[in-house]
Amino acid sequence: MHYNGGYLIGQINKLTNRRINELLKEENVREFNGAQGTIIFVLTNEGPMPIKDIGKATGLAKTSLTSMLDRMEKQGLIEKRENENDKRSTIIALNERAKSYKEVIEKVSQRVSKEYYKGLRAKEVERFEATLQKVLKNLNE
Repeated sequence: MHYNGGYLIGQINKLTNRRINELLKEENVREFNGAQGTIIFVLTNEGPMPIKDIGKATGLAKTSLTSMLDRMEKQGLIEKRENENDKRSTIIALNERAKSYKEVIEKVSQRVSKEYYKGLRAKEVERFEATLQKVLKNLNE
């Protein structure tokens, strides 16, 4: 039997990014794109963290993430700090400008979630997300 889960997840990811970018434009946010918004969302909820942890939380590869963080720093959205516990790593923190987008990012995230789960019952969503957590865990091992 042939399974298409990976392909479907990839398609969902592309459509999600496209939809997030559309919703950000509707909210008149042009300072960052959907992927950068994901980074802001993670840092808003988790606080400052090393680049490696941002990569785990967002699923972005370190090479893509590093260049994206450089652009975000130039745009005045994040600050890079020395990690006091590990001099080899850098801590990424939101600055006040990026924090001001918290509400719009949450609004966009909620709209996308509603679109995702339209027509599904709560139990279906719970099972689906539990299955995705297992897949994610498998891929991180």
